[in-house]
Order: sequence, then structure tokens, then C-alpha cells
Amino acid sequence: MSLRYALLALLRVGPLSGYDLQKQFSQSVGHVWHAPDSQIYPELRKMEGLGLIVGEEQQRGERGTRRIYHVTEAGEADYLAWMQTPLDYQRVRDPAHLRAAYLETTTPDAARDFLERHIAQWQEELAQWEGEIARIDAVANPMLLRRLAHTADADRERTIAYKRFAYEGLVERARGEIAWARRGLELVDLLEG
Repeated sequence: MSLRYALLALLRVGPLSGYDLQKQFSQSVGHVWHAPDSQIYPELRKMEGLGLIVGEEQQRGERGTRRIYHVTEAGEADYLAWMQTPLDYQRVRDPAHLRAAYLETTTPDAARDFLERHIAQWQEELAQWEGEIARIDAVANPMLLRRLAHTADADRERTIAYKRFAYEGLVERARGEIAWARRGLELVDLLEG
């Protein structure tokens, strides 16, 4: 369900083609809600069927066309209702923490390798999210610029602050995962002497 609202959030800023939505998704919303391209087009068709968006064919070149999607009044109302509704938290599926619970069944070298890879993965995420914060601070994030172009001057500061706030949470999560895995490496050394 959240994919629907991620797409509506992008389309509320202005009409986009499916291709442009995929690009915008990966550059912004994709940092907090992963969805492969293969899920986006079926969801757009569902949303269109529900009357949340409307697609129109637009000429592209001499023989080509592309479908541009717009949010309808029903889509806007659905999005705003979702924003007002308490979040339905899902149970976490976390393969890394599941594996950590059973590290005694592997070798110390394999445990270290697992934890070092976990650190490397989260260091990449951390660098990406810190980069996004720098782009937000410089007002150089492409999606933020697009949003600000459609934002009243009185709401610009709020828009920037909340976008930054979201990425700060991602930075904190990455730092927490890195610290956890480093404690795991210390534990392996302690237990394996």
C-alpha cells in the first residue's frame, strides 16, 4: 500500500510519465521505500483504475507516445487521508539480525566476514544519505527542487526541514547498524579468544 502513497507524493508535485516517475522514485522516495520498476507500472494501472490518477497519452517524437499521469481530486483526498491516519507498523523481517542470532553455528572467520560485509553495506548507505543531507542543505536535491517549485514561500522552510529530518533518521539507522556490527566483531574476538 505504501508504494501507492509514495507515487502519489511524487505526482502531487506535478504530472510525470512512468519513466520519469521511476527516475524520481529512485532519486528520492526510493531511499525510504524500495520498489523495483516491475512494481511501479502495475501500481499505476491499479491507481488509475481506482480513479486516484488519470493518464493521458502525449505525443513523443513523430510516431511515439508516452503516458503522463496526473493526480485526481480523489487521489489527492486519498493521499491526505493516508497522511492523517495512524501508521500501520509491520513486523520487521531482518535477515542480518536473524543470521546474527545463530552465528555460533558458523566459523569465527565466516562470522567476521558477515559482520564486515554488514559494516561495508551500511557505510555505503551512510555515505549516500549524508550526501542527500548535503544536497538538501544546499537546496540541490533534484526532487526537493521540484517540490519547492510548487511550494508556497511560507512553506519552503518546513518542506526542507522535514525532508532533512527523514534523512537524519536514515543516517542514525546506518550509524546504529555499523556500531552493532562492530560490537559483533568484538564479541567474536572475545568468544573465540
